[in-house]
Amino acid sequence: MALPDHPSTARTGGRARRLMLAIPLLCALILALVMRIAEPPAPSLAASATGVRCRIDQASAVPASDVMRGRIALVGLPPVSIGTDLDWRLDPYGNRTWALNFHSLRWMAGLVLAYETNRRADHLIRAVQIAEDWVRDNRRGAPGTGEWAWAEHTIALRAPVLVCLSKYVKAEWLARSLADHAATLADPELYKQGHNHGLDQDIALLSIGCRLHDQGWKDLALRRMTASARLAIDAQGVLQEQAPRYGMYVHERLGVVMTTLRDCRAGVPGDLAARRRALETYVSHATQPDGRMVPLGDSPADLRPKGYPHEEATVKVFDGGYVFGRTAWERAGSAYYSIRFGPGRRFHGHEDHLGVTYHAKGRDILVEAGFHSYEKTPYQYWTTSPQAHNVPVVAGARFRTGMPTALDRRSIGEARQSYLLSDQAYGVDRTRSVLVNHGADLMAVLDTVPAGSQVEGIWHFAPSLKVISSEGGTVVLGDALGKVTLVQLAMPSCRPIGGQSVLAGETGPFQGWISPSYLEKTAVPTVIGPPAGAVLTVIVPGAGDPRIECSGGKVSVRTADGPVSFTVHAARGLA
Repeated sequence: MALPDHPSTARTGGRARRLMLAIPLLCALILALVMRIAEPPAPSLAASATGVRCRIDQASAVPASDVMRGRIALVGLPPVSIGTDLDWRLDPYGNRTWALNFHSLRWMAGLVLAYETNRRADHLIRAVQIAEDWVRDNRRGAPGTGEWAWAEHTIALRAPVLVCLSKYVKAEWLARSLADHAATLADPELYKQGHNHGLDQDIALLSIGCRLHDQGWKDLALRRMTASARLAIDAQGVLQEQAPRYGMYVHERLGVVMTTLRDCRAGVPGDLAARRRALETYVSHATQPDGRMVPLGDSPADLRPKGYPHEEATVKVFDGGYVFGRTAWERAGSAYYSIRFGPGRRFHGHEDHLGVTYHAKGRDILVEAGFHSYEKTPYQYWTTSPQAHNVPVVAGARFRTGMPTALDRRSIGEARQSYLLSDQAYGVDRTRSVLVNHGADLMAVLDTVPAGSQVEGIWHFAPSLKVISSEGGTVVLGDALGKVTLVQLAMPSCRPIGGQSVLAGETGPFQGWISPSYLEKTAVPTVIGPPAGAVLTVIVPGAGDPRIECSGGKVSVRTADGPVSFTVHAARGLA
C-alpha cells in the first residue's frame, strides 16, 4: 500500500515544480537583458538637422491628398487603395517596378514636402505612421518580410526619404532604422559599382552619414561614387549601361550628389563634376530634332530631355558604341540618324548592334523597339532581341549574345557621312555599310556576308506609315505627311530583288511592334528582306517613285529633292 506524501515533502515538490517552470522565463529575461546591453546605442537625431533637404526627386508623383485618402497610383498604373493599416505584401499588378516603388516610400515623402509648405500636422502624423509601420513590419531578414523590402535599389531610394522625415521627427525607431539602412548600404556584397543603382546607394549612404554626422559613412560614399563614376562614364560621356535614358538619369543624380555635398559642407570632387558635364554631350546628341530621346536600349520613346547644352558638331562618333548625326541643331525639321556598335550587350542595352534609326523631313522613318518594362515577359525579351531592331540577320545561323561590333571606317562630311561596321555575332563576318545624304535626304545600307551565307535585313517603319505597294523589290509606304520608299538591290549585279515580307503586330513569333511608352506596344509596318549574299537597301523619304540606276559600281538615285550618287565597293562599303 502506498503511503501518503508527508506535507513537507509535498510543499517541497510544489516549489520545485514552480522553479522549473520559472527557469525558461528567467533565461529569456536574462537573454533579453544581455541583448539589450550588447545592442549598440541608437544614434542620436537630436543634433541639428541643418543641411537636411527634402527634395522633389525623393517623392513619386503622388499628391499628398491621395496618400491621406489611402489611395495611390504608382509608375503610371491605375490607383490602388492601401487603406490606413498597410499590407506591405501588396502587389496588385504583379509588377516589379510597382512593388519596388511601394517599398521605397517615395510616395510617402510627398506628405513631408506638403508639411514643409502648409505645416498641417496631420500630413506629418500620417507620414510618421506610414514610416513607422513599414519599419515595424519589415525587419531585415525576418519571416514575412517581402523580397522588395530590402532589395538593394529599394533601400537606396527609401533611405533619403527617411532622412527627410528625420528633419522633423527625432524618434529612436527612426534613428535605428537609418543606422540599419546605412549598414546595409555600406555592405560591399550588395554594392552595384559602375551602375546607376550603385550611385543611388552612395547618395543614400552620404545622406545618412551627413544626418547622423558619421564621417566614415560619408567618406565611404564619396570614395565609392568617385571610383564608380570613372568606371561607368567614359571620357566622352557615354554611360556603360548602354541606354541614353540612363545617361540622363545619372546626370540628374550626380546633380543631387553635388547638392547633398554642399548641404553637408563637403567639396565636390573635380572628376565627378567633369564626368557629369561629359554626360551632357552624350544626352544632347542622343536627342532627336523633335525633342524626343532616340529610344535605344531601355530608353522610353516618349522621353524629352530638356536643358542639356550641346556642342557645335552635328555628327558625333562615341567610342562607347554610338554614332549620332543631324543636319542642324535647334531646327525641328533637321534630318537625324543613329547607328549602334561597340562592346557587347550590358545592363540596359539591347542586341541592336549594326542597328540604325532615321528621322527626316520632320518625322520618324526607321524606328526602334523602345522600352516596354522590366517585367519578365516574352514580349519584353523580344524587345531586346536582334529581331526587334533594324539589323541584318544571317539566315539559318545561331545568334551569339554579347558580341562586340567594330566601326572599321568612317567618312564625315557636312552633307554626307558614311560608315563601315563588322562583327561575328552569327559566327561569320557580318558587315554593314551605312551612307546618309543630307539635302536630298537618303539613307543607303549595304549588308554583306561571306559566300555560303545569306543575310536578311529587318526594317521597322514609323507606326503612322502604311504600306501602299510592294512589288519588284520596292516597298512604298505613306501617310498624311508623305511617302517613304524602300528599294532593295542584289549586289554586285544591282538588280532589284523581290520577295519582301511586310509584317505588323505579329505575335507568333513577335514581329512588327514598338513600345511608344511604358507597358504599351503599337504595331508598325516591318519589312523583312529576302535572303541574299549582299543586299543594298535604299530608303528615300518624300518620294514614292525614286528612279535608281547602276553603272560600274556607281548608284544614282533620283529623289524628290534632286539626284544623289554614291559608289559601292565590296571591301570599303559605300561612299
